[in-house]
Order: sequence, then structure tokens, then C-alpha cells
Amino acid sequence: MLPSASWYPGSSTMNPTLNPLGNIPTSICPILVFVEDLPKRLRVTRFIGAVGFVRFAEAAGHAENNLYNQRMNRRGALALLSATVAKGFAKTDRVVIAGAGIIGASIAYHLVKRGANVTVLEKQRPGAGATEKSFAWINSFSKQPRPYYDLNLYGIAGWRRLALEFADLEIQWGGSVQWATGDEGERMRKTVVRLEQWGYAAHLVEEREISTLLPAVAPGPVGVACFSEQEGTLDPMQALRTLLKNAQKLGAKVEYPCAVTGISVVGGRVSGVQTTRGTVETDFLVLAAGVDTPALARMVQVNVPLKESPGVLAHTAPAARILDRLAFGPGANIKQNPDGRIVTGTDFGPAATIDASQEAGEKLLERARRFVPQLKGTRLETMTLGYRVLPKDDHPIVGFVDGWPNLYLAAMHSGITLSPLIGQVAAAEILDGISVDLLRDYRPSRFA
Repeated sequence: MLPSASWYPGSSTMNPTLNPLGNIPTSICPILVFVEDLPKRLRVTRFIGAVGFVRFAEAAGHAENNLYNQRMNRRGALALLSATVAKGFAKTDRVVIAGAGIIGASIAYHLVKRGANVTVLEKQRPGAGATEKSFAWINSFSKQPRPYYDLNLYGIAGWRRLALEFADLEIQWGGSVQWATGDEGERMRKTVVRLEQWGYAAHLVEEREISTLLPAVAPGPVGVACFSEQEGTLDPMQALRTLLKNAQKLGAKVEYPCAVTGISVVGGRVSGVQTTRGTVETDFLVLAAGVDTPALARMVQVNVPLKESPGVLAHTAPAARILDRLAFGPGANIKQNPDGRIVTGTDFGPAATIDASQEAGEKLLERARRFVPQLKGTRLETMTLGYRVLPKDDHPIVGFVDGWPNLYLAAMHSGITLSPLIGQVAAAEILDGISVDLLRDYRPSRFA
């Protein structure tokens, strides 16, 4: 059996024509592979993120004998890969993660499956911050510039990977349908043109096609409409529980309520954290505490600038299946979680109001009912007021802090979309001491 730390064989249902290792299945999601102890004649020569397969070629250049061109039986190839990747990849570093939201949970899972000794500290309860109050739209639709779009695209693929790893992870794929009129419609048209040029699976659709894609929706006036096929959504708390459960199965500890009250420093390195439950020693400290990250970082005079961005959502009681795709109409964003609950809000920018009262919730539901008449009898269950983890320049803050060789930051909006990728690459940077190119533009040093 291959160590879960180093190579992902993917699903046996994957397309064998994309498989460079004969009949070994490969994953369609991006993975990073770092191999230090391959036999002398083998080197990793290529990483293809969109397909996720590993190409091994002989340094001597004998192409007719290399693994890429040579078919071999599954057992032999797996034994070879297991032997070459297992040595040098079992990590026993102690890592403390402050924050048990979706980012902290993903980092914890990806670290512990590499063998790290992981402790997650959460001051209240897992997901109590931005995670449980997220609309959880998995997408790269409006992400700019191109490197940030690409980063989110890898995030989407990361959820595909996790869906192969966790049989109980509930993700609703099927895409999103958006429609608008007037100036907003023209902006949408231009966005879709750009996305198609970048290779995103989005295209304009006619008004009549909306009823096919969203049978329960009555869109009203439509100027421009589009369908983004590769997007999805999930219940953020179900995803969080799945990540933490699997991290704990591998040995991670999750402590809550357990607030960080201080950070110990010895010789210019973090040596431990003081908490409301006592002191925890560590080799690495990851700050992934959402909007509390700036306060924790200030304990060691590190600047993590966030701006306030509230969001209000209405959540209904479970209902019969109505929507199999996300529906975005003028003034109403609507989705249905796998458990049947409808979630709706007005937009993805800072909310015009922070009113999370029952009355405000009924107004949000009434907006949604204009487009989905079947919601008429649906009961409002709860309202949430959350604060997005939105850095000052709108882009993620990820990586080691200059001057602090074992202090790692992870603060970002689009945390739901990005979390599988951030967990993967953060584990690589922490345990392997490498610098991931995808994160080059998002380092904490830009705010030093």
C-alpha cells in the first residue's frame, strides 16, 4: 500500500488513456510530488497539474525502457513507487494550528497524513467563525488577475481529489446558472468572454435554456445568462467535519474550547503557545484563525491586515430537492445543501446591512421565492452573520513570515474554494522546506 503522504493513485474509475503508468489509475486533480530517494536512473521530470500524473524518465535517455512508455503490472509498479517514496517522507514534526475552520482543518489533514504530529487549537468550536457562515460556492468565476484565477482553479480540482479520498464527502457538482439585465448583464457577458479565453467551462445560454438547467426557477426578465459547468457547492460544516474526522483518525488532536493566549519564542523561533488549557510545545506554528489571525500575529509583532466584510445568509429547514445547481438571479443567490436546506443571500460583497434578525431572514427568503416559487412553504430556520477573512488587497496571505522560520500564516477569502489546495501546498512547504510557485504573489512579506 502506498503511503498516503506522497503519491495519490486516485480512483480506479479514471480514464486509463491518461495513465502514464499502464493500468495504475491516476487522479485528475493537481498534486505535488517531491521525490528524494528514487533509484539513480530515475528522476521526476514533469508535473502536470490538470491531469495529476507522474512521469518517470531514465536519466540515461533510454526512452524505450522508461516507465512512461513501458507498461508494467499494477503490483510491480506500486511496489516500486512505494519503496521509492516511503523513505524520507515520514515526518514527525510537531505542528500546532491555531484555528479549526476549513483552512486550518485542511492544513491539519494534509500534514497528519504526511506523518506530522498535529494539534489543532480552536477557541470556541470547529467552524464557529467564517466557515459555518459561508455560502460555499466552489468557483473561479470572478477571480482576477490570472494567477489568482489559476489558484482558485486548482482549488476546484482539489475538491475533486478530496471527493476521491473521502467517500462520505458530500459535494454538489453541476455548476451554476447566473442571469442579469442591463449593465450587470453586459458585465457578465464580458466576464464570460474572458473566462472562455482562459479555458473556464462557462458559456452564455439563452433564456429558454434556464428552465432546462433549473426546472424549478422562474427567472423573470433575462438580459444575459450563463452556465458555469465545473462549479459546485457543499455544506461547509459537513466538509469541515469530514476533514477533521479523517485528520483525527490519522492521529491529529483537536482541542476546543482552547484559546491561544501567548506565543513562546526561543532563539528567534516559535517554541510553543500558551493556551487556556496550558502550554503546548511545537516545532511549527500555523496561524489559520480567520478574522482572529491578526490579533494572534500581533503577539509576535507580525502584521496581517484584513478589512471588514460582513455577510448575511438565511438558512431554511430541510426541504424536498428543488435545486441541483446554484442559482444566481438579480438580488438573490440561492442554493440547496445536500441535506435539503436552502441557503440564500443577496451578493458576495460586503453586506449593506448586518441585520440578522428573523424579519431580515424572511425578506431574504421572499427575494428567493420570486425566482423559486416552490420555496413558498419553506420555513426559515436560522440566520447567520459572518465576517469574511478578507485581506487588505483582497488576495490570500499564505506562507512563512520573514524573520520567523517556523511561523506560517494562512488567511484568505475564498477559503472554501482554496482550502484543499492550501492544505496540500502548506504541508509541502512546512514539511519539505520547499517554496510553492503558485503562492509567490501571496506571501506575508508584502505587508511587512
